[in-house]
Parts: sequence; structure tokens; C-alpha cells
Amino acid sequence: MSTFVGAENFKHDKPARIGVMLVNLGTPDNTSVKAVRRYLDEFLSDPRVVEFPRLLWWIVMQLFILRFRPGKVAKAYKKVWRKDGSPLLVYSQAQAEALQGVLDGHFPERYKVSLAMRYGQPAIKDVMEEFRQQHCRYLLVIPMFPQYSATTTASVFDEVSRILKSWRMLPQMRMPMHYHDKPSYIDALAESIEASWKDNGRGQQLLMSFHGLPQRYHKAGDPYYCESMKTARLLADRLGLEDAAWQALFQSRFGREPWLQPYLDKTLMVLPESGVTSVDVVCPGFAADCLETLEEVAEENRLLFIQAGGERYHYIPALNDQTGHIKMLADIVDEETKSWLVEQENYNNPARTEKRQKQALKQGAEN
Repeated sequence: MSTFVGAENFKHDKPARIGVMLVNLGTPDNTSVKAVRRYLDEFLSDPRVVEFPRLLWWIVMQLFILRFRPGKVAKAYKKVWRKDGSPLLVYSQAQAEALQGVLDGHFPERYKVSLAMRYGQPAIKDVMEEFRQQHCRYLLVIPMFPQYSATTTASVFDEVSRILKSWRMLPQMRMPMHYHDKPSYIDALAESIEASWKDNGRGQQLLMSFHGLPQRYHKAGDPYYCESMKTARLLADRLGLEDAAWQALFQSRFGREPWLQPYLDKTLMVLPESGVTSVDVVCPGFAADCLETLEEVAEENRLLFIQAGGERYHYIPALNDQTGHIKMLADIVDEETKSWLVEQENYNNPARTEKRQKQALKQGAEN
């Protein structure tokens, strides 16, 4: 029996489609300690996420992390969990649905857009199987991480590649590695911030907070820090901010080793001493709001700032399914799949293609 996934009585003349898979990090199925432990186990077991001797790390996870941390994290999730589910899942699904609507408006029945999570559900494997059954001969994977990191984007590539190893018919595949400096991404961020300033007023400083990363990853060649700083500079320029009016910071560190700095929490605790008592905080590295933005940044860090003497702390939501964000994603799809649309048309309509080729040859002979 073959070990490669195929189909019985495959119809070779079945119209081909383009599968577009938006991939975000992941979320527990619910706020129970059991569900959180299962999610953390999958997430922290990825060697891309934690680069540490595997046996030693497994022991640390089993004896300490997975014993005590799930309860704490479960409480945090309960603070931000929505009636319709995990914030990250809800916002990410809305993104996929909105992008599907835009693409259908231009190319009906050509694209199939689905959401997948690197850890948890919906799993990448299940989404790709759905694409395979729907005869998606083309696959565009969009990791929803604006800035590349081996801990995120590369991990998505690992999983997609692992799954494709078992397929008989491989799809043509593309995967943009980042979009940290894409003009439409910077525009979408700027428009969101400007709208917030119009509705809520403007603080003395705009703090751009990115997810942290161990410094040793940066020293080993991970470009995440450089791309984060470029995003911050481009956004500040787009908003016309002077140097004193903004900062790029890093959040969510874990463990004792040094992470990328400056740290958001420590900065917030000293800003009031320097006379900055009003700030806006935005997270340009998150495509959708999640535990880290809604609980850690919007709530925990707000409390730190107020306790240190701050007076006004305003969190500006992630882009989520805002129009500018969906337009940016549609631009990526357009850029990556232009040639596929032509090839797809030829595949789906061989008679029409043959007729065009004969006409071209006849015209060439006459000339």
C-alpha cells in the first residue's frame, strides 16, 4: 500500500483552485487548565520556539512549566475570552472571511481562503487536507507575522513541509516570509492610529510594543529585531513623529536570560519620572488581538504605568479585520498569485488555450 496521500479515481480534468492559508500562532480550545496545558505543551515543545537541549527542556517542562504555568495562564485567558470564543480565533476568522469576500468580488470561485493555527485548532494539517480534497493545485501560505522570526514564520514552514512530504501531488507553493515594510501595511497601521487619536485624543508618546525574543536568537542571525525596528521607523515617519514622540519596545519575556530591549514594562515604570504621564500603546507585530495584547499590554502594563504615576494609558487595538488590513492581505495575494491565475485559466480551459495558441501561431506566420 502506498504511503503517499492521493485519491481514488482522481479526475484529472477537475478545475483547479488556489488555496490561501492564513496562519497565526494558536490558542487553547477553551479556558480550562487542561486545554491550556495541552496548548502550552504543543507550543513549547517546538524546537523553533525554545532552542534548548531537548531532553533537559522536556524535564523542565514536565516537572515545572506544565505543572504550574497552565493555571496562571488559564486565569489570564478568562479575562479576555469572548462569548464567541478566543479573541485571536475570532479576529483571525473574521480576517479570513473578509479576505475571501474581497477575492470573490474580483475572481469568483478561484480562491479558497482558510484560517489555520500553528498550534491548536484549526490545525494546519486539517486545512491543507481540505485544500487537497478541493483540488487546490496552488497553495499560498501567509504567516500572519509581519516581522520574520525563526520562532514563528520558520515554524510554519516546518509544519507545511512536514505535511507535504506525504502528498502524492504537490501543489505549487509560495510563502512570503514577512511584510514588515510593505507600504500598505504601514499605511494600515498609521490610519488605525490616526483614527484612534481622532476619537480618543493623543498622548505625549506613542509606544510601539513588539513581542520579545531572547537576545541570543538575534545574535545567531534572526532578523526579527531589525525588522521590528524598521517597522517602527517607517511608521513614525509615516505619522510625522519627532524622535521624542515615540519609542520601540519589547514585551512578553519569559525565563531569566536577557531578551530584546528596551522592555515595555520597565519603561512604563520610569516614564512618569521624566514627565511623560500620557501614552498610546500599539503592537505592530500582532496581526490580531490576543492574550498578549488584551491582557498583558492593555491591562497589566496599564496598571504598572498608573501605579508609577502615569495619568492616561490608551491601548490602540491590533489591525484585526480593519479594511486597510484586508486590503494589504489582498495585495499580497495579488502579488504572489498573478502568474497562477493565468496558469489556472490554461489548466481549466485547455481547449480555449489551444485555440489562442493556434491564433498566435497563425498571426505570427502572417507577420
